[in-house]
Amino acid sequence: MTAPTALFDARLEEAARAIQACLDAALGGAADAPVTAAMRYAAAGGKRLRGFLVIESARLFGVEARQSAWAAAAIEAMHAYSLVHDDLPAMDDDDLRRGQPTVHVTWDEATAVLVGDGLQSLAFEMLSARLDMPDSVKLELISGLASAAGIDGMVLGQALDMQAESASAPLSIERITELQRRKTGALIEWSCTAGAIMGRADPKPLIIYARALGLAYQIADDILDATGNETATGKRLRKDAAAGKATFVSLLGLAEARARALALAGEAVAALEGYGGQADVLRDGARFVVTRDR
Repeated sequence: MTAPTALFDARLEEAARAIQACLDAALGGAADAPVTAAMRYAAAGGKRLRGFLVIESARLFGVEARQSAWAAAAIEAMHAYSLVHDDLPAMDDDDLRRGQPTVHVTWDEATAVLVGDGLQSLAFEMLSARLDMPDSVKLELISGLASAAGIDGMVLGQALDMQAESASAPLSIERITELQRRKTGALIEWSCTAGAIMGRADPKPLIIYARALGLAYQIADDILDATGNETATGKRLRKDAAAGKATFVSLLGLAEARARALALAGEAVAALEGYGGQADVLRDGARFVVTRDR
């Protein structure tokens, strides 16, 4: 599969700048306290892929980036919260994230819990109070994000992942697929459909795109964990293998996992056929997911 184009790289960087500006504005007026400093630390950096998907999906329906950026910042705040909590000793116990020491290492565990809580609340505040959209649109976005991040989505996926670590036998490929559809895929699906909601359009093609993209993303993550470079990824690698945890790579093998990720990226690209050339940057997003080194 060909690498993403220069236009994709430019749009990804543009989205990252717009998202950071929103996060800076939202956190700029917060009280001067260790927890707010830690929130800024946790929300900085990263690929900003989820926020990019919001902005680019909205662009398909004539919603400009200056309007969709707050929704993009909301999903990045929610994602940052999930990473802070995922890194805690009681969860995945990681000491490195985005090339920096994790929040609980830099501050302490209690601060990290509060940082995650604060970022989750901030996501909903940005959608409800800062996004310039009709109330009906904001309500649909808020309801969808609550479902994607909650017990029907990411929270359940994380719980299933933790249960799998103590299971007597490795999970099947079907169980891992379902787990990751919730843990990783739910927020990606919200990101891809947010633009259709803001543009008052049918989200079905973007749901198909998102589900293929989300699974391809997780398989690519498993491949990076097995073959990647910690400096490039900014996080600890090979932990799953050391723990004997079932992954797409351990169950399928490296070659088959790569083939499946590429096939899913192809499905994601095909789902956008009805949008013509307007969706080229989103097509590049699918290519990026399976060719990235971070």
